Amino acid sequence: MKLAGVGIWSSQLRYGDLAQSAEAAAELDELGFTALWIPDVGGPVFDAVANRLQATTKTVIATGILNLWMHEPADVAAQYNNLTDKHGDRLLLGIGVSHAPLVDSGNPGRYKKPLAATAAFLEGLDAAEKTVPVESRVLAALGPKMLQLSATRANGSHPYLVTPDFTASARETLGAGPLLLPEQTAILTTDADHARSIGTEWLRSYLQLPNYANNLLRSGFTQEDIDSVSDRLFDAIIAWGDEAAIARRVEEHRAAGADHVCIQVLDADPQAYPREQWRRLATALN
Repeated sequence: MKLAGVGIWSSQLRYGDLAQSAEAAAELDELGFTALWIPDVGGPVFDAVANRLQATTKTVIATGILNLWMHEPADVAAQYNNLTDKHGDRLLLGIGVSHAPLVDSGNPGRYKKPLAATAAFLEGLDAAEKTVPVESRVLAALGPKMLQLSATRANGSHPYLVTPDFTASARETLGAGPLLLPEQTAILTTDADHARSIGTEWLRSYLQLPNYANNLLRSGFTQEDIDSVSDRLFDAIIAWGDEAAIARRVEEHRAAGADHVCIQVLDADPQAYPREQWRRLATALN
């Protein structure tokens, strides 16, 4: 699988109304987005994947990410093969360890040795009766060791909450071959105050998770940037402005070595499907 172009990352497509999600996915497919990414923070993720595959004809459906603590490798391999038998090679498994505060909330102490846990999960996929091909899986990787694992045991990396500078660094670690598929958050408004009213608390919730905070510290931000959600940090993580501003950020990731960029659009109503914004971005990006 050689994924290129621009995709959409959407929690609404994962957890919203089934019929609305299918209708929105079909439109995104027609608008030319090359992948639809959905998260996995609990619930029957493969039911959602099946629904989105059924609703589309061209676009790849990708998990961003499949939480490995919530699944058994043999079950994942069986689900993958059932779905690809029906819908062809349009399923990309983004796999990751999530975050200790989330994983340990219901089972304290479960989150440990994330690199070893990821390697063991991949070994389980390889050992299944029908495997998940290496080219159909990528890893949520931020640190250098996980990036290296994503280059050797998967088809690349799907980093989340990152900057184009991180993309450049990740490409250097991955080398020329593996896929690099960063997520880019976007807010379609030219009003800085409005953008911050939509995005600040959203961003703050992620900054409380150690994996993201530590990666930003490695990337040159300060603890004060993180604690205050500084304008510097906000503008680096969230692309806001008109369609041209979002397109420029996508091009920055591409120039830094990204093969594909998936856009997550934030709206004043976090439950709403941002379909008008998706349409505007399709015109600018596709």
